[in-house]
Amino acid sequence: MKYVREKSTGEYEEKKSRFFAELFPISSETEAEERLASVRKRYYDARHHCYAYVLGRNCETQKQSDDGEPSQTAGLPILGVLKGEELRDALLVVTRYFGGTLLGTGGLVRAYTAAAKEAVRNAVLMEAVCGYRGTAEFDYTLLGRLRYLTERLSIREESTDYTDKVRVSWLIPEEALPSFEKQLEELGHGGISLEIERTQWYTL
Repeated sequence: MKYVREKSTGEYEEKKSRFFAELFPISSETEAEERLASVRKRYYDARHHCYAYVLGRNCETQKQSDDGEPSQTAGLPILGVLKGEELRDALLVVTRYFGGTLLGTGGLVRAYTAAAKEAVRNAVLMEAVCGYRGTAEFDYTLLGRLRYLTERLSIREESTDYTDKVRVSWLIPEEALPSFEKQLEELGHGGISLEIERTQWYTL
């Protein structure tokens, strides 16, 4: 599962028809419609603005449109790219300028898919993982070794408080938790207690 960090673009040309793809991060259907409206305004003279978007961790909300192209030749392939790349909370719009030659249904599917994939290829993506927020308190002398350990296990340090001891909160990938708990116990000789607050999804 991945999220788009910022807008990206892609282009594709087939028999003088030009396809301009734009991939956006979105947080709601309203934002998707606003982004789509801005694309239509920018490419006001284009014949088609086909799109698809997905919202929610399990794609609870999804929508696609062929915008005048033959049925299932544009919106559905674009949606297929989003889901195939495991993107979430994303809008992908492909604008077409007609080049004078009909592409046929197969040609349209290939062209819209290629343009959409180009925008994804150019995107900066953030991978989402299932994990835990864990907190522990320990002596300053252990901080360096703990940071080495967490780096090896791809555990992200979320916050650090310095008082008479160090209190650190981490975001711990699900698969790293058993190993981290074991090594934490060995490192602190059983004197470090790891508090697991809750399971959550977060981006790397």
